[in-house]
Amino acid sequence: MKPGTVARELSLLHNVIDIARREWDVPLATNVVAQVRRLPVRNARDRRLRPGELQALRDALVDSRNPLLQPAILFAIETALRRGELLDLEWTAIDVRNRTAHIPHTKTGYARTIPLTDAALGILEGLPRRESKVFPMTAMALKLAWNRARGRASLSDLRFHDLRHEAISRFAEMGLTAVELRVISGHRDLRMLTRYTHLRPATLAAKLAGRSWEQEVGPAA
Repeated sequence: MKPGTVARELSLLHNVIDIARREWDVPLATNVVAQVRRLPVRNARDRRLRPGELQALRDALVDSRNPLLQPAILFAIETALRRGELLDLEWTAIDVRNRTAHIPHTKTGYARTIPLTDAALGILEGLPRRESKVFPMTAMALKLAWNRARGRASLSDLRFHDLRHEAISRFAEMGLTAVELRVISGHRDLRMLTRYTHLRPATLAAKLAGRSWEQEVGPAA
């Protein structure tokens, strides 16, 4: 059992005992669960697409029996949308002229409007508009198709949510500021945004190639 699962179970048990003592008059002197040492929960992931994996994933998506899987996955990588946000996205929320998509229902409860890249717009152009939803499929259909595709690509350790890590990290490597990243990701807490941003050292090194502190700010007085 993972530490996160243990922590949730202990919290539930702690609350049950508290209610039993306060409201049901169960004769317990203390809440014994409060004395249990909690294991540290380290569930942050830094999984990104490694060299060659995006192409392997693309090849696997082409073979999917679900015609919406490929555009959905590629669109997720281009927008950092969560699974639910992706499936809830409606055509009326797309503003092609201003290159944006409005996301009214989010995990944080705060609506946001995100910018669309050229690739994202290209994906949308290739989709039919017969239904109100951009990707008209159920969460289960997406999950099953995704699991089959990542199996074909030999990427069994890659989760759908990792695509969000990949997208946010790519935007950061493109030079977007933390404020700009928050517009896209919807994070209210900068610390959580940092957990989702995993920059590749090689990319940072390439940006620093040929540059020096003196060149950027001038010689010291």
